Amino acid sequence: MKENSNILIEKSSWLSVNTIGKMIINLFLRSSALISILITAAICIVLVVESSHFLEAVSITDFLFKTEWSPLIEPRKFGVLPIVWGSLLISGMAISLSIPIGLSLAVYLAEYASAKTKKIVKPLIELLAGIPSIVFGFLAITVVTPILRYFLPETDFFNALSASIVVTAMILPTIVTLSDDAISSVPQALRDAGFALATTKSEIVFRQVIPAAMSGIIASIVLAFSRAIGETMAVTLAAGATPNITLNMLESVQTMTAFIVQASMGDTPHGTIEYYSLFAVAGLLFLITLSLNIFSKMLTKNVRRKFS
Repeated sequence: MKENSNILIEKSSWLSVNTIGKMIINLFLRSSALISILITAAICIVLVVESSHFLEAVSITDFLFKTEWSPLIEPRKFGVLPIVWGSLLISGMAISLSIPIGLSLAVYLAEYASAKTKKIVKPLIELLAGIPSIVFGFLAITVVTPILRYFLPETDFFNALSASIVVTAMILPTIVTLSDDAISSVPQALRDAGFALATTKSEIVFRQVIPAAMSGIIASIVLAFSRAIGETMAVTLAAGATPNITLNMLESVQTMTAFIVQASMGDTPHGTIEYYSLFAVAGLLFLITLSLNIFSKMLTKNVRRKFS
C-alpha cells in the first residue's frame, strides 16, 4: 500500500509539472502571437496617422493619378505614379524572368531529379534567400551593369534591367521552393493512373501534375511578386533615383522603396510635407503588398483543401 501511494504521489507530481509546462508554453505562444499582432497594428496606426497629414495638403486624386514626382526639390510635385511604375516595371520584369526559370527548376526537382541531386541542388537554391539584398545591389552595379553596357552601350549606369536581373535571383528561391512543394503534394495515384494508360512521363507531368498543382504554383508567383515589389537596397543601388514612366529597361527609374530610402536619409525636415510624403508612399506600398499576401494566402488555402 505504501509503495502504491508513493507511485500515486510521483504520478501526481509529474502531472502537475507537466501541466505547468504546458501552461508556460501556451502562454509563450499566445504572447508571441499577440506581439506580432500589436506590431502590425502599430505599423498600421503610424502609417495612417502620418499619411493623413500628407493627404490634408495633397488630394488623394493628385497623389494617385498625377505623373510628376519631385517631393524633395522645388517645384514640389506629388504624383506618385512614376515611382509606382518603377516598382511595377522592375517587379514585372523580374517575375517574367523568374517564372520560366523557377518553374523549370521546380519541375526538375519534383519529377526528374534523383533524391541525391535534389538534396544538393535545392539547398543551394534556397541559399540565395539568405544573401543580404545589399550584396545583390553591389553585384548589380559592379558586375551586371558593366556587362550590359559592354553589349548595350546606350545603357544608363543606373538602369531598370540590371535591377530586374538581381531581383530575379532574389525571388527564385520562393518560386522554386513553393512550386516544388505544390508539385510534390500531388497524389502519386494521379501519376500511376497516367502510366496505367500508357501515357509518357512528360505528358503526365505537363497535362496532369502541373494543372493539379496550379493553385500552389500561382501562390508562389504571387508571393514572389510581393517580395520583388518590396525589395529595397538592391533596386536602390541598381535602378537609381530618377522618377520616370518609361518602357525602356535601359533607363534609370525610381521605385517606391528607393524613394523611402532617399527620403529617410536624415535631410528631410520633420513635420514638412515632404516628410509626410514618406509615410504616404510607405502606406501605399503596405496596401499593395498586403493585398498580394492576402491573395496568396487564399490560393494557398485552396491548394491545401484540394489535396487534404
